[in-house]
Amino acid sequence: MSKILITGGAGFIGYHLAYELSSKIENEVHLVDNFSRAVRDKSLHELLKRPNVKSFEIDLYDGGNLNVLKKDYDYIYHLAAVIGVKHVLKKPKEVLLNNVIILMNILNFASECKTLKRFLFASTSEVYAGTLRYFSLPIPTPEDAPLAVNALNEARTSYMLSKIYGEALCHHSKVPYTIFRPHNFYGPRMGMSHVIPELAKKAYEAHDGDSIEVFSVNHKRTFCYINDAVNYLILIAKNPDCEGEVYNIGNQEPEISIGELAQLIIKAIGKDLEIEAKEPTPGSPRRRCPDISKIISATGYKPKVGLEEGIDKTISWYVENIFLGKEIGAD
Repeated sequence: MSKILITGGAGFIGYHLAYELSSKIENEVHLVDNFSRAVRDKSLHELLKRPNVKSFEIDLYDGGNLNVLKKDYDYIYHLAAVIGVKHVLKKPKEVLLNNVIILMNILNFASECKTLKRFLFASTSEVYAGTLRYFSLPIPTPEDAPLAVNALNEARTSYMLSKIYGEALCHHSKVPYTIFRPHNFYGPRMGMSHVIPELAKKAYEAHDGDSIEVFSVNHKRTFCYINDAVNYLILIAKNPDCEGEVYNIGNQEPEISIGELAQLIIKAIGKDLEIEAKEPTPGSPRRRCPDISKIISATGYKPKVGLEEGIDKTISWYVENIFLGKEIGAD
């Protein structure tokens, strides 16, 4: 049996990771969350009914709160953080401070878990943004690309900087760690503060013949369906060769523009709509595409869910659970 702790376990990635891990009865899965953003919705309630799943409402900002947990975990996934562009722009100081302090607290806890096999830290694809802006960034981008920081007075830099600092803390923690950099994960229950559900909501509420506003239409991205992301997270945790390594997790293709993404979403919604191109969102990188050859080599796994299939699955869930008002989605 493996005992697994997931911080931020009620959030988007945490929920799907816990769902998959707890599907094997030999795993005992504990979720930690302060529920400041995540919602105790129907999906989470169903997950918590599983006999091998338990939830703890804990504010990780105070390390003493972790004393309610036994220090006998085999795997710790640290996903908890202050995230979301809106939150980052409003409270950059809190983003820097909180993300670093909660990581230090959970690392201290992890160091006292004598059976710990791996500590997995969720970094961000934002760590590449400074290099893209000021220097030459290879695309697809490998993990060993040099990192540069955007201007320190920019609010958005706070999140990137908290994650770069977090990566450094892991490197020097003496805890068996693996760092992963998520690239545009998407899927059911991802909240509304993401480009796919935001565009889907606009398209759903529009009428045939209307136009919907789309920002950063020419900026390019790749997207990774949450099931593929979760499979990668489980595989790199179990692989001893992944200890001490940094991995991009995402999809290398297709790389499409936000305008093309909007067209796919409109198609999935099934309406005749036009796109009204707007200015780029401040701070949005022109391109973001990870080189995932390293993680494919380490795991032997390649993403299985295509973009159109993933968008159809995601939008079907949002229409049924959010747009029709059946429940409130987690942010």
